[in-house]
Amino acid sequence: MGRSMPLAQARRIALEAQGLAKGRPTRQVQRGAVLSTVCRLQVLQIDSVNVLTRAHYVPIVARLGMYDRALLDSLSHTSPRRVAEYWAHEASIINPELFPALRAWQRRTWMGASRIDPDLRQILEARILEALSGESDGVTARTLQQRLGLESVRDAGDWGWNWGVPKRILEGLFAEGRISSAGRTGQFERLYCAPEQVYGTSAAAHEPMEPRDALLVLAERAAAALGVGTAYCIADYFRTPVRDTAWAIDVLVARGVLTAVRIDNWRSPAYLHCAAVTPRTARSRALLSPFDSLIFARPRVEQLFGFRYRIGIYTPTSQRKYGYYVLPFLLDDALVARVDLKADRAGKRLIVKSSHAEPQAPPGTATALAAELWLMCRWLGLEDVSVEPSGNLASRLAPALSASG
Repeated sequence: MGRSMPLAQARRIALEAQGLAKGRPTRQVQRGAVLSTVCRLQVLQIDSVNVLTRAHYVPIVARLGMYDRALLDSLSHTSPRRVAEYWAHEASIINPELFPALRAWQRRTWMGASRIDPDLRQILEARILEALSGESDGVTARTLQQRLGLESVRDAGDWGWNWGVPKRILEGLFAEGRISSAGRTGQFERLYCAPEQVYGTSAAAHEPMEPRDALLVLAERAAAALGVGTAYCIADYFRTPVRDTAWAIDVLVARGVLTAVRIDNWRSPAYLHCAAVTPRTARSRALLSPFDSLIFARPRVEQLFGFRYRIGIYTPTSQRKYGYYVLPFLLDDALVARVDLKADRAGKRLIVKSSHAEPQAPPGTATALAAELWLMCRWLGLEDVSVEPSGNLASRLAPALSASG
C-alpha cells in the first residue's frame, strides 16, 4: 500500500514541517516571525511547571533563537488577538481560526462541573456569564469570585487542584467554549472573558462546526504540521478519536491532500501531506521542551529517531531514569542527547542536573550542546551554566561549556 519512503527521508520531512530543518534566522526576531511559527505548528502546549520556564515559550526559541517572550504574550493580549487559548493537544495556544473546529471535539467535560447540584450550577453559570459579558481584559477566577461574592460556595467532593465550585464552573464553561481566555497573569492564572472578545462577534467565529467538517480541518492541519505520520500521530496532535480521524484521513487521501506511504520499519501505514517538503539535509540544533509538538506522539519519536522518551515530571521519583525536567537535544536530523535542566533564578544559573548522550551521538555532541545551553542561559536572563556530574555526557559537557562560554 502506497510508495515506500526511507526512514531518513521521513525524518527530514518531519523536521521541515515543524520548522526545525534549517538553521535559525540571524536577524532579530520580530512579532510576525513568532506568529508565523505558531501558525505553522498550529498549537503550543501550555504547562504550569516553571522549573525552567513556561513550556509554551520554548518551541519558539528552538526554532527562532533568542526572542523576547513578550512578543508571544502580545499576540494574545492585544486586539485583534492573533492567538488564543483553548483545549487542543492539551491546554494550548492556538490559531483562533481553529476554535470552531476544536470546539466540536474538545469539550473536556471531565474538567467541568457535572457533579455540582444542577440548580446551583445553573444559577452560578448565569451569574458568571452575565459578569463576563462585557469583559475584554479578562478576569481571574479569584477576582470574579470576590466580585460576585462566591468565595464561600463549596462542595463536598474532593476533586484535586483545590478548586472550589465557582472555579469548576468556570473551567466547565471554558471547556465548552462558552467563555474564553484573554491570556494569563504573571502567576499563570487564566484571565476569563467573553468569547466575542477573542473570536469576534460573528457566529461562525466561535460556534462549533459540524463534527465531521471539523474533523477534516483538524486532520489536515495536523498532517501539515507533522509532514508525515500515521493515523495515530495525526489523531494525537489535536487529541481527536483515532477511528474518526481515520475516516477523515480516507477522505483527505481521496481528495489528494494526503498520500499513503510505507516508511521503513513502520508497522502502520503513514500519510504524507501534499505540501510537505523534503530538504536534502537537516541542519538543526535545538533543545526541545518536553511538550514540543515534534515529540507529542511518543511512539512516533521512537520510530523516527530511535529515541525513547518519557516525561520525568509525570514519573515517580524512583522510576526516573534521566531526571525531572528533561529536554531532548536535536542535532542535525537526530535526537542525540538529553539534559535535565533547572533555572536557578536567585543564583542566576542554568543548572544541568544530568546530561546523557545517546549511543549514536556524534563526537561533536558536547560542543554543540554547550552552545545551545549558553543560548538558553542568555535567553532566560541568567549568567552562568553549571553541570552536575550525573550522566555519561557530563564529563565532556563541563569543559565544552567552559571553552565556549
